[in-house]
Order: sequence, then structure tokens, then C-alpha cells
Amino acid sequence: MAAATARIGDVRYVTQITTGRHELTADEPPRNGGADVGPAPFDLLLASLGACTAMTLKMYAEHKTWPLESLEVRLHYHGGETPPRIERVVVPAGPLDDAQRARLADIAERTPVTLAIKGGVPIQTSLG
Repeated sequence: MAAATARIGDVRYVTQITTGRHELTADEPPRNGGADVGPAPFDLLLASLGACTAMTLKMYAEHKTWPLESLEVRLHYHGGETPPRIERVVVPAGPLDDAQRARLADIAERTPVTLAIKGGVPIQTSLG
């Protein structure tokens, strides 16, 4: 189970995030009134999707003993479109054949974070 806590204080928009034993700082860019001392919320969303995609494909390739040397996942959020969309480009490196590359693209569509975003995970909000 994943868990995180986000805390904001008197520094405008700077938010400290704790997840497990890791700490992150999020902020808004100057155009939104922030100081850009950390990634903005949608940047963090894309980072999560990219990390999950890369890790899942790496695990899959290792399981299949495929010659995946490295992998890059490029992501862009197009929020101004109706409906908004995420563009993802997966760039595998290594002597993979066309069938292996196609299978990686197929697996990318079914990573856990991909499915959560596409499925629209319900959020239950309460006040503590």
C-alpha cells in the first residue's frame, strides 16, 4: 500500500511531501505565483507515471531475459485540450526485435499507474 503526507506552511505554495522514508518538495512555477523550488503537481504525476512505466518494463524485460540495455520514458501533459491527455513515448535501447518492442509498448498500457489514471481511481475526502 502506498501512502504520502503533504504539508504546506507559510512559504507560498512550497509543499513538503513525505512518503515512506523519502522527502520531496513540490512548488508552483513563478507564472503561478510559486518559487519553482520543486516540481509542480502535474510534473509529479508525470514523474510517477514515467517511473512506473520504466520500472515495469525493466522488470518484464528482465523476466523474459530480453536485451533491454536502458529505457527512457518521455511524458507531456496536454491539459489545455478537451479532453486533457498524456502523451507518452517509450524509447528502449538495446538489440530488441520488432516483436519485443511491440510487446513493451503493449505492457506500457497496463502498468499499475497507467491503469489507475485511465480507470479514474475514486478519491474519498474527509476532514481530520
